[in-house]
Amino acid sequence: MISALLPNYARADLAFERGEGAWLWTTDGRRFLDFGSGIATASLGHGHPHLAKAIAEQAAKLMHVSNLYRIPGAERLAQRLVDRTFADSVFFCNSGAEANEGMIKMMRREMFDSGKPERFRFITFEGAFHGRTLATLAATGNPAYLKGFGPVVDGFDQVPFNNMNAVRDKVGTETCGIIVEPVQGEGGVRPGDIQFLRDLRAVCDEYGLILGMDEVQTGMGRTGKLFAHEWAGIVPDVMSVAKGIGGGFPLGAVLAKEQFAKALVPGTHGTTYGGNPLACAAGNAVLDIVTGPGFLDAVVAKGKHLRAGTEQMVHDFPTLFENARGLGLLQGIKCVVPVGEVQAACTAEGLMAITAGENTLRLAPPLVVTEAEIDLSLEMLRKAATKVAAGKAAA
Repeated sequence: MISALLPNYARADLAFERGEGAWLWTTDGRRFLDFGSGIATASLGHGHPHLAKAIAEQAAKLMHVSNLYRIPGAERLAQRLVDRTFADSVFFCNSGAEANEGMIKMMRREMFDSGKPERFRFITFEGAFHGRTLATLAATGNPAYLKGFGPVVDGFDQVPFNNMNAVRDKVGTETCGIIVEPVQGEGGVRPGDIQFLRDLRAVCDEYGLILGMDEVQTGMGRTGKLFAHEWAGIVPDVMSVAKGIGGGFPLGAVLAKEQFAKALVPGTHGTTYGGNPLACAAGNAVLDIVTGPGFLDAVVAKGKHLRAGTEQMVHDFPTLFENARGLGLLQGIKCVVPVGEVQAACTAEGLMAITAGENTLRLAPPLVVTEAEIDLSLEMLRKAATKVAAGKAAA
């Protein structure tokens, strides 16, 4: 008999009841160091006092009214994001997949409004992950995710990541734009080369294409900049955001320049929950902390500290690990042995890590993690690696 909770996840047999900072406690009293952050989502860790207070105070006043009315908290959060980014306007939704759907619709509608309805196709990249809806699955292009869900939504052409020649070869008369993650999180923690990202901006300008940036996983300080494309010194036309923007509370957003934002007039797009008072209280609280003095500089420093440790691990365990990669506090170690074995060994040591494509162990701790906790995570990872290596040697 099927379980009451749909069994579409391969859940680990761990149930957490509380958290504090970078730590989680299970219902049976065990403590774990959380270097997954709910898949790079708990940006301020667990139980952050400023975030918890903001949510509690707003929940006691007003949680939801719908977008039939003005929402002052959403207006404030949108203005703060506009003030700190390339964008002129913001649409709020509930998740990364919804943000990407909104971005896709905005880009296509702008081409339609410009008298180019034939330009509806997007160039996306092998190894990408843009969501689980039918359109974002097509944008992702992973055959395993697409299998069994009928005809694939038309309009998405995948090319190799970090390959500019392939991008240029794919540009055609029906091309609307390019959608790219500055760092492919699910795809194996693979950063886009700085010059590649700059060249994407240039080719969009050359051919009149729209550049859409998927910053669902990399945004809100995860890489040490508020948004990861800033490392390349470029600006997209449209950008999707989610995960860390609400610190664990469901919130997504589409940020856009005016030319593209104005394409979504009343009746073209909407959401019931998106940008409600409770979600935007969380979003404003997260932004308070992430944009505070020295916060992003500290993320950069901690990211370098973690990277130095993972590179040493690759050096010390060449039979287990191939390379270390990533940006800021989104780091990965590509494994030689099955990554699930390394992840399980980490869990046994009390370290929560997550996996990614290309057989990669992904480390994405809360942005408030301390250097001492990073050192502890590396100790745990070393113990886990030692046990995996010993098991392989004995086999």
